[in-house]
Amino acid sequence: MLDHITFSVTDSAKARAFYDAALKPLGFRVVYEETPGQTGDAHVMGYGDERKAFFWIVGGDGLKGRFHVAFTAKDRAAVNAFYRAAITAGGKDNGSPGLRPHYHANYYGAFVLDPDGHNIEAVCHAPA
Repeated sequence: MLDHITFSVTDSAKARAFYDAALKPLGFRVVYEETPGQTGDAHVMGYGDERKAFFWIVGGDGLKGRFHVAFTAKDRAAVNAFYRAAITAGGKDNGSPGLRPHYHANYYGAFVLDPDGHNIEAVCHAPA
């Protein structure tokens, strides 16, 4: 349903380091970038795959309150790799990898708080 999403982060360099590491195991990377010199004020980064960018962060004031986004993982191993990479990159645990049967029987997810405290998830819906 959604084509893309953009939100503001307080420290674009710190966010870039976190998202580069956390999204790599899911097959996502920066595929489009504009510097403050190009935009006139903000650093803009679009993460995606070889087809297009769908997850955008932009340097600024950040968001008030917490934001949640879940990325689809191809399998449970990718969820585990996302979690390890995100924690290593400075993320904070918000739910280690595992089944969440209260969502549905095969819901396997992991949750990490990014540098701004947003709840970032990787989820696989396939059976083991």
